[in-house]
Amino acid sequence: MPALDALRDACTEIGLDARDAEPIRIAENQIWRLPHGLVARVAPPDRLLSATREINVARWLAGHGVPVVRPLSVEQPLKRGGRVLTFWEELPPHRHGSTQDVALALKHLHALPLPDFDIGRLDPFVRIPERLRAAQTLADDDRKWLTNLYEDLVQRWTAGLPPGLATAPVHGDAWPGNVVRLEGGGWLLMDLERFSAGPPEWDLVSTAVRAKTTGAVKEAEYDAFCENYGHDVTTWAGYETLAGARELRMATYAAQYAATNEQWRDEAQYRVDCLRGRGGPRPWNWTGIL
Repeated sequence: MPALDALRDACTEIGLDARDAEPIRIAENQIWRLPHGLVARVAPPDRLLSATREINVARWLAGHGVPVVRPLSVEQPLKRGGRVLTFWEELPPHRHGSTQDVALALKHLHALPLPDFDIGRLDPFVRIPERLRAAQTLADDDRKWLTNLYEDLVQRWTAGLPPGLATAPVHGDAWPGNVVRLEGGGWLLMDLERFSAGPPEWDLVSTAVRAKTTGAVKEAEYDAFCENYGHDVTTWAGYETLAGARELRMATYAAQYAATNEQWRDEAQYRVDCLRGRGGPRPWNWTGIL
């Protein structure tokens, strides 16, 4: 069933109007704007557990005073037409946050106790095998190399990381697109699909990689990020492992995207070339894919 038909069926069940639904973003997860300041997220069929966790986490965070995207007060998620659907209040006018917004949000988040419901354990490698299978624009040799890197990183992760920060609630995908700045002031967390219990370093590595690997964050910005959070994850003995996992995620995401969108083929290949030592020293200049 097409996503819009599934959305209309679900809206009918819970009494919402989907007649004028407008697409905001059509990707792996589709975002649709509904009337009366509401937004629907339409996800693939295997996302029921993660969508349920996302709704529970959003409500839990709001109860702890964390500025967060608000789920609609209906029984959800719903599964219709092979899709998983959740419903949210639309955000007020906002823009991507700064690296300092990310630092402050993570400092607040990581200080919270773990919730009394299951939020799962962090998996830095979720969906990477599927992305590797989908990366049909890459040469077989590149895909084999990425697969070997994936297996090496999984082995290092499974063997255990060096001692570090205490296990905490982690966002899982903490970058300025998910810690947004509201026009009225203040930051707000969104996209809680990867929220779990795990090492806080995983959240910190996201900004570190943007500084040390992709070149998206300037050195002074990164220094301020560390000062605001109170810790520099690049000094930790486990940094190389988690940074490698983050870089692999970014490279395989681009490769998966390029398989169905020709304009990103050069970027996907460039990211692989960089990881394989063909792109010169870090930081590289990776173009963001939205």
